[in-house]
Amino acid sequence: MKDMIEIRWHGRGGQGAKTASLLLADAAFNTGKYIQGFPEYGPERMGAPITAYNRISSTPITIHSNIDKPDYVVVVDDTLLEAVDVTAGLKDTGAIIINTTKSVDYLKKVLPYTGDIYTIDARKVSMEALGKYFPNTPMLAAIVKVSGVMSEEALLEDMKGSFQHKFAKKPEVIEGNMKALELALKEVHKI
Repeated sequence: MKDMIEIRWHGRGGQGAKTASLLLADAAFNTGKYIQGFPEYGPERMGAPITAYNRISSTPITIHSNIDKPDYVVVVDDTLLEAVDVTAGLKDTGAIIINTTKSVDYLKKVLPYTGDIYTIDARKVSMEALGKYFPNTPMLAAIVKVSGVMSEEALLEDMKGSFQHKFAKKPEVIEGNMKALELALKEVHKI
């Protein structure tokens, strides 16, 4: 499939990588796309490395496997850069998006990748918008910004409805999550 975008997420249990991949799948579905969003677990415990995947296409998806050659990789936790080969199979025409404050020199040293590299300080965005560290919401906005899988406006509109449903009994959480998305869209930087 030529128009299919494949995304691989790397995070640690409890950071919301799986949730973000599922939210992205739902949002893309609501724009009329065909989608897949699914996790892969190793040792199922808080803090253990996890991988999640998305396939997004304008035509039906007939592949049902993990993603070995992603167009985009999202790294929710930069401690994984030296623990997991996050660039394995990553297409040079794609990009990697990393939640980090590490230096450009460090990133270029640890990443054997010649394609585009983007960074975002999801901790800063999350703390400013939510008062707590939840990296998945800023990383969701970051992958939409970099991949262009949908418009930023479509993401914000869909997430507002999703958050209103998910947090119906905690409406105070909706505003913070929306602010986190909006801030993150402005805080993604190409290195």
